[in-house]
Amino acid sequence: MGTTANQDQAIKQFQSIMDQIDESMKNTYQNMHQGYPTETLVRFLKARDWNVAKAHKMLVDCLEWRTQSKIDDMLTKPIIPTNLYRAVRESQLLGLSGYSKEGLPIITIGAGLSTFDKASVHYYVQSHIQINEYRDRVILPTATKKYGRHISTCLKVLDMTGLKLSALNHLKLLTTMSTIDDLNYPEKTEIYYIVNAPYIFSACWKVVKPLLQERTRKKIQVLQGCGRDELLKIMDYSSLPHFCRKEGSGSSKNTEDGSNCFSPDHAFHQQLYSYIKQQAELLDSISPIKQGSVHVGFPDPDPEDAKIAKTIESEFHRLRNLNGLSNSLNDLKVDGN
Repeated sequence: MGTTANQDQAIKQFQSIMDQIDESMKNTYQNMHQGYPTETLVRFLKARDWNVAKAHKMLVDCLEWRTQSKIDDMLTKPIIPTNLYRAVRESQLLGLSGYSKEGLPIITIGAGLSTFDKASVHYYVQSHIQINEYRDRVILPTATKKYGRHISTCLKVLDMTGLKLSALNHLKLLTTMSTIDDLNYPEKTEIYYIVNAPYIFSACWKVVKPLLQERTRKKIQVLQGCGRDELLKIMDYSSLPHFCRKEGSGSSKNTEDGSNCFSPDHAFHQQLYSYIKQQAELLDSISPIKQGSVHVGFPDPDPEDAKIAKTIESEFHRLRNLNGLSNSLNDLKVDGN
């Protein structure tokens, strides 16, 4: 695992504490670690700079959240009816485009064109957690078996095509989902690749970058244009997200070859939805499938995350004011020739 002697000691200490875990949390802990408890402890230790006491608190808080919010049952709760699920997928652009040359799943996010306006906040959070759980319980174990080595992390490619100042309206929801990931799914992403970044992103990145921990900053790579050439160094063309295949392609809603990994009709989303429906049907005789979103506890954001969100909000307001001033000046020029 490439750890130092001090880190090995921290792992042993953490293992010793977790051996005393409360009986009520054992099942959800097993669902989390999927047979790799040591690697799970290392993720939480990394997230807390190898401080055992802080990592232990973080993990226990996570297990309590999983138990109270019934996260273990999340993959038995399909979003129904189907047209609502499709509406969520078409307004929350997420997908799986394939795997890197090393076998890491490539998660794609249409950050710029996601509108989050077709369903309640709870459906979007439910969908987000379901993809996390499906990744950890199905995608990563399958990749581990296929590539013959333990694979516990993924790569993420964020498409910023279409990012507008109106994205500020989604900031609270995005902060909630980010906090859920930070506190309950730490260190699951190796690298974040940012592509098709417009000026708005560049302006925000300039003020946010200094606020990030060095560990996080190192994981974020802002690529030029659609990032095609850089990404093809780590993945084959067949795994390249559709919005990276040519300059200016962006998060096109319509791709001729069906490669749009955001589409509800893409193979990944079809498999995910079928899996959840099958799991639900297995339980149907005990408890009939109910319509309605799953409500989970929204954790309070980390103070540092809250500061970053506030900084983004301030920068968006600044850009909006500049944009308004620019429009006013243009109007003056038009009126005054």
